[in-house]
Amino acid sequence: MRDRFLTGLIGYPIAHSAAPAMHERAATALGVRCHYQLIEVKAAGRDELRAMLEGIRRLGFAGVNVTFPYKEAVVDLIDELAPDARAIGAVNTIVARDARLVGHNTDATGFARAIEPRLASAPRGPIALIGAGGVGKAIAFALAGLGVAGVRIFDADAAKAAQLAAQLADRHAVHAASVAAAVEGAAGLVNATPVGMLPSRDTPVPDALLHPSMWVADAVYTPLWTPLLTAAKARGASVLTGRDLAINASADAFKLFTGLEPPHAVMGNAFDAVMAARYATPA
Repeated sequence: MRDRFLTGLIGYPIAHSAAPAMHERAATALGVRCHYQLIEVKAAGRDELRAMLEGIRRLGFAGVNVTFPYKEAVVDLIDELAPDARAIGAVNTIVARDARLVGHNTDATGFARAIEPRLASAPRGPIALIGAGGVGKAIAFALAGLGVAGVRIFDADAAKAAQLAAQLADRHAVHAASVAAAVEGAAGLVNATPVGMLPSRDTPVPDALLHPSMWVADAVYTPLWTPLLTAAKARGASVLTGRDLAINASADAFKLFTGLEPPHAVMGNAFDAVMAARYATPA
């Protein structure tokens, strides 16, 4: 059995990522070794991405995660797509096996597990999804798979929102013309944009649209308490930080990379330690 794994993350900006700690400590807990390398490249074009992926293929990587802004760009640069990634049109996990690169999407599985308990206890109604990029696509498919009453999708790029809504039209997804149109009367709201991720302190949804009878989730986890979640809590809404999505998605990727069952508690503790150290209040 293999006992050493080289893995990593391609994206920008990613210096804040908690993934190295989660993967490396999970491996240690299982008695194997893992090095998780941050591959931070700004504005990589198609040729540069192809060269990076060729390096992953040749340098002994077990696989890599892919994050903003490359989850969609890598789709047609790899050898094969798992059915979930093919349907979604976005990849956040690439597994290297026998010189072949296979794309998966653990954002979808990770978000589904994170949100399912919230959906079970919340009033049924349409969900507002802000953002139709890589993570937005995964979240839309996760919500549709959980049988929500409908998904109203808004993106600043109207064509992207319309395309995603069309992909899921048979499961009651629609393109919303504005943030207000998406949020009005919604039972829940998910931010799937990078708005609110440090150093941004903006919010994708005006505070006035938030209300106590809705739940609000954010895919951003740096910081955990984004301006959106802070405002939602202040208005009495139930909130869900990006913690569980990050941990679940990483755990699913770890299993794909290593074939080993991920120790969720260890990965959760590693994530929490990174957050605590990053946002500790100076003495």
